[in-house]
Amino acid sequence: MHVDLLTLYFLAIGTLLASAAMTFWERRANPRRDKALRILAAGFATLAAGCAAVLLRRELPGATGSALSNLILLSGYFLILGGVASLSGRRRLAGPAGLLAGMALVWVVWGSRWQDAVWYYVSAFPIAVASAMTAWEMWRCDAMKALHSRHIVVAVTGIHALLYAARACVLPWLVAAYGPATQLTASKITIYEGVLYSVILPMALLKLVRDETHVQLLRESRTDYLTRLGNRRWFFEQGARILGEGGGQGPVSVLAFDLDHFKAINDRYGHQAGDKVLKAFAEIARGVMGADAVLARTGGEEFAALLAGGDARRAAALGEAVAKRFAGTIRNRPDGLGIPATVSIGLAQFEREVPALADALAAADQALYRAKSLGGNRLELAQMAARPVDA
Repeated sequence: MHVDLLTLYFLAIGTLLASAAMTFWERRANPRRDKALRILAAGFATLAAGCAAVLLRRELPGATGSALSNLILLSGYFLILGGVASLSGRRRLAGPAGLLAGMALVWVVWGSRWQDAVWYYVSAFPIAVASAMTAWEMWRCDAMKALHSRHIVVAVTGIHALLYAARACVLPWLVAAYGPATQLTASKITIYEGVLYSVILPMALLKLVRDETHVQLLRESRTDYLTRLGNRRWFFEQGARILGEGGGQGPVSVLAFDLDHFKAINDRYGHQAGDKVLKAFAEIARGVMGADAVLARTGGEEFAALLAGGDARRAAALGEAVAKRFAGTIRNRPDGLGIPATVSIGLAQFEREVPALADALAAADQALYRAKSLGGNRLELAQMAARPVDA
């Protein structure tokens, strides 16, 4: 089925305006990305305005219509670049402004004399640069690196950049070799690809923002709101994954922590002070046990840790270090907390066969209860793992 260029331009304008509206509306569901979505919506709307200007460019005298429509289109590409850069908290101003000013100067100096050459070839170069910069910004966006939809954005903007780079550098030679018909074919390919670009890129960016929100909500559902450690659900999910990767074999250690007399701390100093104590313990435990430990808040004043490998063999030393540092520093913190607090710890160690994580934690809890019954502020080894693992 043959579709003429005018119909394709109208299709591109319609999809770009719809994309602009959808992107702007998305702000309501993703207020965290309000700025980036506003810029992207403005970019798609500006591209639509540029496509409309292209249809009217012959109505203005000389090269004015071509220059105006090209600069509007280029502004739309730079706004999209700015929106993508905003996802990483970066601003892209100097480069785009320089390219826009440079293209305006090209139109002023050479537009009237070589209007077709500037329109068909030279004007494609800054669009290729803007699209390549957009692909690069998306590729290095740390906030989106875990999301698969990021690759779609990189691919779409990268292909767009290559197409316009070919239009700027290769097309003049093809037209010279094969005649003006090549130019018409290139124009059709460009607008066909432009329609796909106007559909796929906005949808990919919207999916990217929604995927990010989904991942963030999923992360929050597994994170304790106060200490920012994992919660009980996260602890069992991560623990099951680690135990599964180890084939149910050790060495593995599970530690259960319980802050001593925490209710008395809340009653005497208030719940706000109690929250500070909990956050202080989380910071100390994370600092002592390291990033490889699966450390979570499993209850009100209860915490648990899973250690594997070499860390599992020195779990007792790490647990005692946590207890010592917590008791020794909590009352002397620079924020003036000044609350005496200690922690009791139960430790279950497994050198070879490791039971289900729930059973391992239950064994550590039994040792924890014994530590509390002996006065607290100490570490006790679970009876089922009374023999320490090999050093």
